[in-house]
Amino acid sequence: MSDLLELAVGIAREAGEMLLAKRPARPEVVQTKSSGTDVVTALDRASEDLIRQRIRAARPGDAILGEEGGETGEGRVRWVVDPIDGTVNFLYGLPEWAVSIAVEVDGEVVAGVVNAVPRGELFAAEKGGGAELLRDGAPAERLRCNGEVPLSEALIATGFGYLPARRAVQAQVLAHVLPKVRDIRRGGSAACDLCSVAAGRVDGYYERGVNHWDVAAGGLIAAEAGARLGGLRGRPAGSDMTVCAAPALFEELCDLLEPLDPERDA
Repeated sequence: MSDLLELAVGIAREAGEMLLAKRPARPEVVQTKSSGTDVVTALDRASEDLIRQRIRAARPGDAILGEEGGETGEGRVRWVVDPIDGTVNFLYGLPEWAVSIAVEVDGEVVAGVVNAVPRGELFAAEKGGGAELLRDGAPAERLRCNGEVPLSEALIATGFGYLPARRAVQAQVLAHVLPKVRDIRRGGSAACDLCSVAAGRVDGYYERGVNHWDVAAGGLIAAEAGARLGGLRGRPAGSDMTVCAAPALFEELCDLLEPLDPERDA
């Protein structure tokens, strides 16, 4: 494990332990962002504050991009932080949420950690080094995505945006996708969905509207497990669309999505 990945793992573990220890029965929403359903809790901010403090203490010259605090600092190394990916799940006591930390060097993600705290699972990857699932008291498990799964037999994860107009389009797209696949799963955390692709728990994933901090770590983990990550029509993954699956299924899923114009506005 490189020094950068080791540091990210340690910080993600510490943030996760803090969140479990301090989470009340029903955390209070302290702010909404893009809409009334896009919520922030006090512990989102506390988690990011802790992560930023630990990064600055260990590597004061690095830049940090966080969901709650924006971008600070300059330098070749940048940390991309989602302090709680799946805040609504966290708010309601559902288990599908995680602390996500990625590390970029010169704009390329080279290390990623997704600590799926309630499940006691930590996913980690390094560029060119593969991806692993770490559980306390168990040996590391090497991850490999499912291959050779046709679209009609594929279990596909997806997510929905916060704005009503975008949700309306996503519902229309979903109505066309659902009859073409084995089934759909909506977990509520993009980082966890990408790790599920890496672990073979779902076959593929697509979503419009994700931010870089949602997918930077999980995307590397999935890619290092053999999945392909990208957007539609040969574009890179991004907020317009992020698709992830084993290479053959990736192509089938993109071929299904592109005629539906899923990036359109209502």
